[in-house]
Amino acid sequence: MIQFYGPDILTNPVLPESDSQHCIRVLRMGYGDMIEVVDGKGYRHRCRIADPHAKHTLLEVVESVEIAQPWSGNITVAVAPTKHLDRMEWLIEKLVEIGINRFVPLLCRHSERKEIKIERISKIAISAMKQSLKATMPIIDEMTPLRRFVDECRDSQRFVAYCADDVERRLLARELRPEGDVTILIGPEGDFSPEEVAFTLGNGFIPVSLGDCRLRTETAALAACQTVHVIKQLNY
Repeated sequence: MIQFYGPDILTNPVLPESDSQHCIRVLRMGYGDMIEVVDGKGYRHRCRIADPHAKHTLLEVVESVEIAQPWSGNITVAVAPTKHLDRMEWLIEKLVEIGINRFVPLLCRHSERKEIKIERISKIAISAMKQSLKATMPIIDEMTPLRRFVDECRDSQRFVAYCADDVERRLLARELRPEGDVTILIGPEGDFSPEEVAFTLGNGFIPVSLGDCRLRTETAALAACQTVHVIKQLNY
């Protein structure tokens, strides 16, 4: 199945230019052909091509079906972006494929990267959503200072993955409850500062480990996300 993306398909039944070009020029689809369009809001729409055009294909919505989220609760991954942007782009693609509800780029004391292009990240997330046959686009925040995010983060299970041994940690898989929302903090390449760790712990975050091996930032974020999914799947 090939999915296209139309965020306002019910009020403006026109494919965006990139999807129109793929549909008409690459796949050679034409008038009367049926396609599947997701809106990023949880619905898949079965549509008929009414006016094929390489830049703005007009559609007729035939049927709309709500696509249930294949995991329970909301999963938020908050991670300090790496110095090399291509590793963050790879990460957001894989996180969306596995399944998240929100991605928060964190600004920390040891952050190698102070800004991130949300538009570019969002395009990658849309592509991953379509490719993995999901219908809901995760929320992607602007770069957010760690302390502000922690202050705003309350109603979920909250974990901070931390490398140093000055804080007692347990495996995430042992601490995680399968029900409810989950928020996971992953630090920068230089890790969270001791002051940042103390702040998160003081605000109810549980210090966890992802295993005995030291992982890169993007690997740690992906491993944490997959751990959450495995625990939820075993108890869903």
